Amino acid sequence: MADKCPVDHQSQSAEKCPVDHSSRATWGGLFSKGSPSESTPSLSAERELSSIPKADDGNWVYPSEAQFFAAMARKNHNPQASDMKTIVPIHNAVNERAWAEVLKWEVGRGGERCGGVKLINFKGKPSQMSPKARCMTLLGYTAPFDRHDWIVERCGTRIRYVIDFYTGRPGPSSSDVSFYLDVRPALDNWEGLRMRAENVWQSWTGGLSSKTTPP
Repeated sequence: MADKCPVDHQSQSAEKCPVDHSSRATWGGLFSKGSPSESTPSLSAERELSSIPKADDGNWVYPSEAQFFAAMARKNHNPQASDMKTIVPIHNAVNERAWAEVLKWEVGRGGERCGGVKLINFKGKPSQMSPKARCMTLLGYTAPFDRHDWIVERCGTRIRYVIDFYTGRPGPSSSDVSFYLDVRPALDNWEGLRMRAENVWQSWTGGLSSKTTPP
């Protein structure tokens, strides 16, 4: 049975999901607005199946509200139980968007010959700024609040994708939180270099298609 979801928690437990423990505290801070309530709402134990294929069989599974809360509590991050009904769906939706951006890069690159690309490995790196993000902050842009590295396999070829998470402009309500994701192949092997070079060339020549447009 599929019982994991995409980014490690600095352990190999069955509660893996797309934000590690330190990242969860960061994500929780984006939504928590007040002090803990004396009454703790009931937290769901149901888990949502992701659209992200695993290396073996089935898809990754996101954590339940109860698991998300428990993981934050174990790390003394003072989670708000009432926030879980907001954090968990957004956490899942953002990771679905990240996978969709990976698939944009992968369109037309042959993954369909072997059943489609799959997420093999993953790592949350909230304290390690990517070179691109570091350069952007030097130019005055806001730093990302989180970073993930996802290892994707395409018919035996492995590509590392770097995902920087940024908070976007707030919506009409003061409680709205939006996100911008910068997803791209890492420049640590020939395939990643080739993909990024092709994208730059297409941009220069005006031939950039919607099939391969990164965020």
